[in-house]
Amino acid sequence: MKWWQKILANTLIFLALAGFFNGFNISSWQSALIAAAVFSLLNLIVKPILVILSFPITILTLGLFYFIINGLMLWLTSTLVSGFYFSSFGMALLIALIVSALNTFFENS
Repeated sequence: MKWWQKILANTLIFLALAGFFNGFNISSWQSALIAAAVFSLLNLIVKPILVILSFPITILTLGLFYFIINGLMLWLTSTLVSGFYFSSFGMALLIALIVSALNTFFENS
């Protein structure tokens, strides 16, 4: 899947999940599109640094800390994009798990 296709897929995923979960709010489809682009850029630039720095704790938790990093990337996206809001870090972590699973499904199909 190409970069712009991932952004469009994440935009649709964000909009769908905002309809399902009360703790995840998106004000408009433009906010979802901007959030998908910012999320993609954060995953490209910031996430590799966090993965390297947290490698020991990721090994100790048998890879589960990687999901926390995904949640942090979404939480950081919500702080950078207005109109894209999570009620708690737990909600960001849940949405990150679902987004990761759906992106894996779309990559492999």
